[in-house]
Amino acid sequence: MKYPSLHYNDYLHLELLLKAQSRKSEEYKRPAHDEMLFIIVHQAYELWFKQILFEIDSILPLAKQDSISESEIFWATERLQRVVAIQKLINGQIDILETMTPLDFLEFRDMLYPASGFQSFQWRLIETKLGLKMQNRLVFNETPFYKALAPEQQSQIHQTLSESTLFELVEKWLERTPFLVDDNFVFWKEYQKSARKMIEQDIETIQSLGHLTAEVKEKSIQQMNQNIQVLGSLFDENQFENLRQQKYFSLSQKAIHAALFIQIYRDELLLQKPFELISTLIEIDERLTEWRAKHGMMAYRMLGKKIGTGGSSGHDYLKKTADEHKVFTDFFNLSTFFIPRSARPQLPENILKRLRRNT
Repeated sequence: MKYPSLHYNDYLHLELLLKAQSRKSEEYKRPAHDEMLFIIVHQAYELWFKQILFEIDSILPLAKQDSISESEIFWATERLQRVVAIQKLINGQIDILETMTPLDFLEFRDMLYPASGFQSFQWRLIETKLGLKMQNRLVFNETPFYKALAPEQQSQIHQTLSESTLFELVEKWLERTPFLVDDNFVFWKEYQKSARKMIEQDIETIQSLGHLTAEVKEKSIQQMNQNIQVLGSLFDENQFENLRQQKYFSLSQKAIHAALFIQIYRDELLLQKPFELISTLIEIDERLTEWRAKHGMMAYRMLGKKIGTGGSSGHDYLKKTADEHKVFTDFFNLSTFFIPRSARPQLPENILKRLRRNT
């Protein structure tokens, strides 16, 4: 044999792993059956969080490179798609946890104070490495999120906050996207005409709908007119900076232009993998939102209006994080300005050749 023989139990350290479920209810001589499920589900979460961090950490070094090859985009996308698959799995574990009733949870809940998912160091690392900024986080108990962690973990979080995030890596990558500048190519001018026409058609549709009240029509048309203003701001440097200050966009103007171009011409050979990467990032954010929303509903089901074991308002806090703790919001907002294939400006032949270079 090339390598020494190895036993399954030793390889997985099962002796340690299977002894790591210690029920507090048993320790306090009030054994609660469902506490075992509660522990195992949360331990499984943490194991999957470790794998998510492993995948993200393998990608982040790309942020230090001056360029990123197509093969690197390929495997980065594959690893992020694995993250999505893990997210689907752990979101599904909530269904298992909810086989425990609120009355079952009450049998051991008081034994857990002040332990809380709010103290999950790995979850905070995931949020931070993805790119959730301090200024975009909800503040609980008027203190930064990391104050709930152990001192050594707080130190690690501070270090992570100073490092490049996946969001920053994606922004730099988008800014390097070619095909956006050509002396003979007025893409953005033609694109704006098509996008504006689409929004104006939406306004006409709203005006023609007889079942809408005047108030609803007015509100919808105001939103459409705001969309026209934002569309114009996408191509004016000063106005775009105002959008960033208002937190409508977080990516740079150049990165936003690249993301639009990639998604509008996603069927061109050279843009298919970049489009897949952007789509995967959108799904990661969507699954994070699903995770928070499902946890919020579970907390509501289990606790009603009681506080969580960490002292938070439980359901209310989790619901707010689902609404506000997104990372790649820009990609969602950009959908406002997508146009159908039939309305896309015709690309110059020299650009098409570069996009289809392997055909």
